[in-house]
Amino acid sequence: MYLNCHTYHSLRYGTLSIEELVQSASVLGIETLCLTDINAVTAIYEFFKLCKDAGIKPVVGMEIRQNDELLYIALAKDASGIAEINQMLTAFNCENIPLPKVNPAFEKVITIYPVENIPENFSENDYIGIRPTQLNLLFRKEWKKLIPKMVILQPITFITKRDYNLHRILRAIENNTLISKLETHQYCQPDEVLKPPVELLELYRNYPLIIENTQRVLEQCGFDFEFSTPRNKKHYTGSKETDLELLTELAYKGLQEKYDPDDQTARKRVEKELKVIDELNFSGYFLITWDIVQYSNSMGFMHIGRGSGANSIISYCLGITNICPIELDLYFERFLNLNRKTPPDFDIDWSWQDRDTILTYIFNKYGKDHVAFCGTNVEFKYKSIFREVGKVFGLPKEELDVLASQSAAMHESNSVVQQVQKYGKMMEKFPNQRSMHACGILISEEPITNYSALEMPPKGFPIVQFDMHTAEEIGLEKFDILSQRGIGTINDAVNLIRENKGIDVNIRDNRLSKDEGRCNEFLSRGKTIGCFYIESPAMRGLLRRLKCDNYKVLVAASSIIRPGVAQSGMMKEYIFRHNNPDQFEYFHPVFQQQLGETYGIMVYQEDVIKIALYFGGLHATDGDVLRRAMSGKGRSLSALQKVKDHFFSSCAKLGHPENLTTEVYRQIESFAGYSFCKAHSASYAVESYQSLYLKVYYPVEFMVAAINNGGGFYRTEVYVHEAKMSGADILTPCVNKSEYHTMVYGTEVYLGFMHVQSLEQRTVELLVDERKRNGDFKSLEDFIRRVPIGIAGLQILIFIGAFRFTGFPKNELLLKARMLLGDFKPEQRFQALFDEPVKQYSLPVLKRDVFEDAFDEIELLGFPVSCSPFELLKTKYRGDIMAKDLLKFNKKQVRMLAYLISRKHVPTKRGTMFFGTWIDVEGEYFDTAHFSDSLELYPFQGGGCYLLLGIVAVDFHFPTVTITKMAKMPFIPDPRYAYDEEKRYEAHQRIKEDVSMTQRKPYPQEHEIGLPRRMLK
Repeated sequence: MYLNCHTYHSLRYGTLSIEELVQSASVLGIETLCLTDINAVTAIYEFFKLCKDAGIKPVVGMEIRQNDELLYIALAKDASGIAEINQMLTAFNCENIPLPKVNPAFEKVITIYPVENIPENFSENDYIGIRPTQLNLLFRKEWKKLIPKMVILQPITFITKRDYNLHRILRAIENNTLISKLETHQYCQPDEVLKPPVELLELYRNYPLIIENTQRVLEQCGFDFEFSTPRNKKHYTGSKETDLELLTELAYKGLQEKYDPDDQTARKRVEKELKVIDELNFSGYFLITWDIVQYSNSMGFMHIGRGSGANSIISYCLGITNICPIELDLYFERFLNLNRKTPPDFDIDWSWQDRDTILTYIFNKYGKDHVAFCGTNVEFKYKSIFREVGKVFGLPKEELDVLASQSAAMHESNSVVQQVQKYGKMMEKFPNQRSMHACGILISEEPITNYSALEMPPKGFPIVQFDMHTAEEIGLEKFDILSQRGIGTINDAVNLIRENKGIDVNIRDNRLSKDEGRCNEFLSRGKTIGCFYIESPAMRGLLRRLKCDNYKVLVAASSIIRPGVAQSGMMKEYIFRHNNPDQFEYFHPVFQQQLGETYGIMVYQEDVIKIALYFGGLHATDGDVLRRAMSGKGRSLSALQKVKDHFFSSCAKLGHPENLTTEVYRQIESFAGYSFCKAHSASYAVESYQSLYLKVYYPVEFMVAAINNGGGFYRTEVYVHEAKMSGADILTPCVNKSEYHTMVYGTEVYLGFMHVQSLEQRTVELLVDERKRNGDFKSLEDFIRRVPIGIAGLQILIFIGAFRFTGFPKNELLLKARMLLGDFKPEQRFQALFDEPVKQYSLPVLKRDVFEDAFDEIELLGFPVSCSPFELLKTKYRGDIMAKDLLKFNKKQVRMLAYLISRKHVPTKRGTMFFGTWIDVEGEYFDTAHFSDSLELYPFQGGGCYLLLGIVAVDFHFPTVTITKMAKMPFIPDPRYAYDEEKRYEAHQRIKEDVSMTQRKPYPQEHEIGLPRRMLK
């Protein structure tokens, strides 16, 4: 009887979760239930499973609405029916094909019209839904004749009165109006509740034909689904046999290119993997990925294949990854094994500049009917809940800001705020809108609309209406097509080196970018700013503590820096054992045999599996449950508890003492959270090395590429500093040399116009285009004649020094500009005005302070270029100690003067703490630690230079200054405003610092880790 049920996947309309709907129906003994969310099939698969568990027959469909108008309810007779509905809505969402108001072209769908939208002609599958409140219409002749086409329509939108109020709030949010101003047609009727079947049938007792029609509809409709069936595109060439032939040919071709002809280990590995891939019918999946990579190579793009795919030698031979699994002892079973029923998961990164080109290729190659992004449900978040709910109750913006920024406990206790809190709490976890998954693409064998309607978000690529977890459940494994700035930096650096030096660097050649002597020296010293994944202060400190001077240690470092490993204390123990290999024993032989490379410490996800298998005697399937728990995929506490119980019982059978088993499982458990598989770490390490190789041998071009790709961990100023330290001559933008991005000519680096604040991009585009078409600008007057620019934009260019080629000082240029342009607007100027000879004015000689340029730069770029920040200090003092000498002062007090680069908030049991990163006057970096007692008396006061007093602590080759006192040092007043007291220190506020916050739990101290360093009996 329930043909029209909504859940909260009817966005900003429904109030029930799928569980609440099904559970409520089960309690009432309802035997058949229809899910018809508004223009959505997001929840049909979850609905199907819950109904089956509850013994309810599931029927799925969709309520079709346009704006607030209900057109009809579409119920699928079977799976092909839901496909028809999806196709119609997809055409509307993606191609703007209007929704038919009546008589949609369905074959396997029953259409139920509201009385407000009855078609002239009825097909066999068309019905009219009559609500209980509308039964009085049937006394009239024109309605009575339609009874043979009528069914019961009892929409379900809420269960309680509170739910109904929440529904109206959601509708007010959707319509951006006050709840008091909602119009009747914008929200549901107050009787859209789940009535007991007996009560509902009683209302229609005088109309047995309507009841009979309803029962017939329910009998005709149904939904069945087989979850275990793979639904990705099956074949690349057209058949399993030809797929295997092509894959085999490509694999052996790659084997010949990458390995010695006599390498039997590699050959046997290829044979073994091909056999497993064939048995699992995954040849097509490998070939599709290979095809995407081949297209990328043909376009000259760089990619990084990472994740567990790097465990496969076939991936390596096909060029999908650049990691040799034999070299790093990566076992294929971590990626693919005969117990696995779903396709493997390839993660491939491209430059953020190239990714859309790759996506367009995939959509064009495999067809828009078969390709879509995974969707994701964006839930109402804390701040947005209070802001949105408060707005519909009419609260002013000031109060909304307070509600959104404070915890609920701090809110005022008036009646309106209480209402906001009450209904806001009910909205937690409600989906607010659908969005696009960051990287997951689905390529299906059958049309993808067989499984979901598609939507077209602003990005421009269609998405399914369900998320990646549902996709995986129904047999659609995603291809992760990712983007990152690190690859863009590498790619752009290679291009800049070719343009600036005439050198072609084959950065894909691993011999260049792995275990190279000078690069290893930079690694061990932590000189890695700008390099992918290894530039943060924490990572640079780790590299120095490890004296990391080879690729394999870098692979380990890439994983132990992850929160899961560091949080467990394994990172500290790894550092100790790496530096003191003769001061510990493996506490059990299995740890020496399986984890000898990492000193008996679990560093990678695979290590957990190894210990579960070889120490605990568990089956590989149980090991995989642990692995998935480590990575956050499919995490199930109940499944994890079963594995734990099995682990302890299995260890007991193997004769392990209980205290030993408890210690081993403690290590496993502490590892949970964030960690990498070894192949993932190896992939990251290769990209880090590629970045480092370019930084070491072509530092200027590399840093320019980093600047142009938006940097990384730090702000632009830091990368500009690195370029300067590498020998670059840093210059502010010039109208004859600069473009939107930063340019390099020899060792001269001209900052791009993109860094100049308040300068319109359109002005830059016109400037660059005019210069390319008609040559360099000869003078200020020539520039004004050729580029349509207003006085405000021209002044910015003068202040940043873009006309210094003219040889005139800025003061004189500004006077000329104002005399030439006056109050004219660009669009009002006549060309004839500039065709006349320019008048020569006799201008007074205007003196400029030597530091005026620096303050212009601070105002427009955020940092000085023509001098260092130290030169702007009032004091001439530069510190007693330089960063390069800190290792000599272990446990001694030092006084230093330094410029603040970044600080990171770190929680500790003693309270808030910060780690600071600084440069001294020589441009070298060093790090500080600021504990809560010090911060209370000597807090950070924004960007700038500080006088620091502290004690040096050297921790495994890495010095940190623990600050006892610090004071921000004053800069000279701005000489441009010598007579304006208010503005003399205004520009100083633009000097920035990088601040990162974390709310993670404090890392354990060494005495809290408790990892045994002696064999346990």
